[in-house]
Amino acid sequence: MTGPPCGSLLDYKTAKFSVTRNRRVGLLHRLLQLSALGYLLGWVLLLRKGYQERDAAPRVAVVTKVKGAAAAEAAGRRLWDAADLTWPPQGENVLFLVTHFTATIQQAQGTCSESPSVLDGMCTEDADCPLGKPVVHGNGIKTGKCLMFNTTHSTCEIYGWCPVENDTLPRKPLLAEAENFTIFIKNTVHFTKFNFSKCNTLQTTDPSYFKNCTYDPVFNPSCPVFRVRDMVEAAGKNFGDLALLGGIIRVLIEWNCDLDHPAAQCQPQYSFRLQDTMYNFSVSHRTASYYWGSQRQLYRNLLKLYGIRFDLSVHGQSFLSRAGENGLSHLKKNLLVMSRGGRFSSLKAGAVKCSVGKAGKFSIVPTAVSFGTSIAFFGAATMVCDLILLYLDAKADLYWKGKFEEVYEPSMIPL
Repeated sequence: MTGPPCGSLLDYKTAKFSVTRNRRVGLLHRLLQLSALGYLLGWVLLLRKGYQERDAAPRVAVVTKVKGAAAAEAAGRRLWDAADLTWPPQGENVLFLVTHFTATIQQAQGTCSESPSVLDGMCTEDADCPLGKPVVHGNGIKTGKCLMFNTTHSTCEIYGWCPVENDTLPRKPLLAEAENFTIFIKNTVHFTKFNFSKCNTLQTTDPSYFKNCTYDPVFNPSCPVFRVRDMVEAAGKNFGDLALLGGIIRVLIEWNCDLDHPAAQCQPQYSFRLQDTMYNFSVSHRTASYYWGSQRQLYRNLLKLYGIRFDLSVHGQSFLSRAGENGLSHLKKNLLVMSRGGRFSSLKAGAVKCSVGKAGKFSIVPTAVSFGTSIAFFGAATMVCDLILLYLDAKADLYWKGKFEEVYEPSMIPL
């Protein structure tokens, strides 16, 4: 008897359960189910906390202040305090602390010999010093004369600030006391989606607390006053070595907060990492102070400052679970930095930079998604075992006949 015009297109298939006494496939099925269960309990729920909703739109504020004093004998005895040792950085979230310097005092505009350390300033005759040509990587403009600098070197005469800059760097940092300076870092994070704010400072009414405390990860974790030496050592470096030519240290503030727990347990974690050491190209800045002499001659004192640059990095990312709220918001960051006691600025960025952080709270929506994914893995375990039985097992034909059965209507039973 011929079938219907549309053939198997109009056939209906329903599930049929068959118990197969195959221990190898049965063991594989249980192992796959246990793996799916372990994924749900271990990875999704415990490690990734898939039952929590995330808020990745925090607002972060950072305030830094430097305290300390040091004395140096170079270019006359001088006292250096936080106003002298803290310089405006290249970036708004950067703090530069002076640890070493060279001084060239009483410079005046005039003519003098170029330094023999400048290759373009070396000469053997006047023809090597063309008039009006600037010295490459030098200190002035050539006057057309070649002068004896000392018994072994001849250099071009230049018009510039004379005497030329002193580039002889002492072998020990002149501001070694800077290791005892302290940096106050106040950090506030606000998760706008959950209306939750947290500060890294201890909420106290004692005005002298922050003047006497120093950060300790075990005994004093709520004191945001860090000793410079401790920060350098935490980055794996000796202060004396780093202070000589300078370096870059990244200060990372990491927020890992679970909003299902009391707010008091939401505390930041600090880490310090050495980004670079400047053995070939030092971290330095030049600054000059100008004054008039008795003969109305303009003079200046030139300082070349070496130091440690601290890159401050903070990031907040939250997880919150409220009924009726769902979806993962886009990343947004608003970083506010204040440096040098009263200098306030803001930096807005659309990406996380050198920082890690998270906070979370239970939500029914991500919980349902996580359980739905795990249930799908349970179904995949059954599908894998069916494929092995029906296509790879030696008794595949027997399993195929036991699993699939054709049922006909009485009028369609073949003769």
